[in-house]
Amino acid sequence: MKTKVELRHLRYFAAVAETCHFGEAAKRLKIAQSALSQAVRQLEDDLGVCLLARTTRRVELTAAGRFFLDKTQHALNRIDSTIRETRLLGTGQPGLVHIGLVDAATFSHMSPLVRSITKKMPGLEFKVHTGLSTQDQCERLKDETLDIGVVYAPLEHDDDVSVRIISSEPLVLVTASNHPLARKGSITVPDLRGEPFITCTEPVIAHSLTRLCLEAGFTPRATHEATSPPSLLALVAAGLGIGVVPASARTVSVPGTRFHSLPRAAHVRVALAWNKAHRSPLVSSLLDVLEEDLSEDVRTRGVTYEGPDPAPDQLLAVPRSRRS
Repeated sequence: MKTKVELRHLRYFAAVAETCHFGEAAKRLKIAQSALSQAVRQLEDDLGVCLLARTTRRVELTAAGRFFLDKTQHALNRIDSTIRETRLLGTGQPGLVHIGLVDAATFSHMSPLVRSITKKMPGLEFKVHTGLSTQDQCERLKDETLDIGVVYAPLEHDDDVSVRIISSEPLVLVTASNHPLARKGSITVPDLRGEPFITCTEPVIAHSLTRLCLEAGFTPRATHEATSPPSLLALVAAGLGIGVVPASARTVSVPGTRFHSLPRAAHVRVALAWNKAHRSPLVSSLLDVLEEDLSEDVRTRGVTYEGPDPAPDQLLAVPRSRRS
């Protein structure tokens, strides 16, 4: 027997769960607190489970409540997205697309991305979200608050998200401008032994650094951690250590830093990412446009990166026919 649950009750429950307070949730929803409490009780009765543990002082989610909140937020996001796209289509507009970018890709891919959309898909309404890590984007793709991501690949154990590689760039060393290494004519990886490293929380960058050092016979000594290449540059400028970043980070001007090419440096791959289970015709069309234009732009634009070209096995080719 199917349980009938009203959509408004889902929104009421989500508001209470997010605030952990019936009074605050009632103000947000602009309804009486007593009506809100009654609606959530009705939802629990319909489901046959207790979603909230209530005391005179606080409201907490039960284990069932935490599970239900996660699924409810996903369902509400999808419903809201469908309503929004339907309204736009009804007015003759193609729709609204949310696009995320990792920090370094903001500098290397933002301009060609915007040019591509405005030229090939005029009238498309889009919103760009910058400064999102690869992990953040994967989570947003799965809960459908993001349609397309520009991330570092490969992804770690995430079968719900598909990727298409669009570019590859070498990692470069960054030091403080007054660091002894900055005075060397050329730097090799063994020269970095014993140096304090500022590591990046982006898994692809962190793993590439570890592999680079292990191949040179030592383990990097990590002393600080940065959530993005720009924040890593700031820590380097403060004299807290050295680090490696994608070559596109050279476009970020941080006084007191200096970039250095490394021989046989690892390459990091930048990819378009999307939710396998949520591939609207609009997103599919935009993926095709962006893959073609961004890949071509990286090959032909004036900005060049020092260092060797990636070996063929460093580039992951994902045929169009394999897109899920």
